[in-house]
Amino acid sequence: MANIKSQIKRNRQTEKRRVRNLGVRTEMRTRIKNALAAAESGDDNAEQTFRDASKAIDKAANKGIIHKNQADRRKSRLAKAMARSAAS
Repeated sequence: MANIKSQIKRNRQTEKRRVRNLGVRTEMRTRIKNALAAAESGDDNAEQTFRDASKAIDKAANKGIIHKNQADRRKSRLAKAMARSAAS
């Protein structure tokens, strides 16, 4: 444990941010998983779940939790998976 005052404060801030970021990241992963499951099962709500997942990915990118390029890559792969399941 640090005994420098500024480092103690920095540790508190980092922990707060870590917990906040964890929630956003978990939400994003859950939405992606739901969209993939809906696509595989041929669910009628697959399009809506895809939009929800894209929105969650964009939010994570805007908050700096994931990089913008990573967000684009995830959305692209998700769209490809949705198209593959729709075609079959």
